[in-house]
Amino acid sequence: MKVAVVTIGDELLAGRTADTNATWLCEQLDDRGVDVERVTTLPDRVGDIARVVNEYRAEYDAVIVTGGLGPTHDDLTMEGVAAALGRSLEEHDDALAWLETDGYTRDDLAAGTADLPAGARALHNETGVAPGAVLEDVYVLPGVPSEMKAMFETIADEFTGTPTYRKTVVADEPESALLDRIAALRERYDVSVGSYPGESVRIELKGTDEATVAEAAAWLRERVESS
Repeated sequence: MKVAVVTIGDELLAGRTADTNATWLCEQLDDRGVDVERVTTLPDRVGDIARVVNEYRAEYDAVIVTGGLGPTHDDLTMEGVAAALGRSLEEHDDALAWLETDGYTRDDLAAGTADLPAGARALHNETGVAPGAVLEDVYVLPGVPSEMKAMFETIADEFTGTPTYRKTVVADEPESALLDRIAALRERYDVSVGSYPGESVRIELKGTDEATVAEAAAWLRERVESS
């Protein structure tokens, strides 16, 4: 399963808010064996949201969109997703019923709170107010991290793939000095390899066969300098 993650918010692009949602979602999806092939951040603009969602849903099995939910002037994500799929926004009976169950009345809710793209499946917001939605292969989640995480847990089983296994090898050598051994590792074992320099070089091995990944990590540890 191949997925794109789209985060929405002018505050993300201004650097005023860290995009922790994308990082958390990528980790959750990777743990489930799902390949995240694109992470994109967009401003609060309907046209940009509609264009990118429409493009990505043609390329990937699913698109997860976070942020910009609610009834305020800059909450434009639902409108953008609706435009991408050629739908109108309508008050959603299930979303409204859930909110009323939570103790809200129509008079309590700002206009548009329960508006979702026509035909969408509503996702109840267990820790907030604004509902999410699923429309075909597009999943729309809140931007507030606690709300997004709780809502994703309700749909997590809809994202599946081949389980992957990881091992980390730390080398106290320059990254450039490791190239020959990394090349030999790739020829010898069916694993993907990433190297990440810092005070030491962290070499991440990943594959679909647990024994192969463990064997590759053991082979490499014997051939690098480490403290």
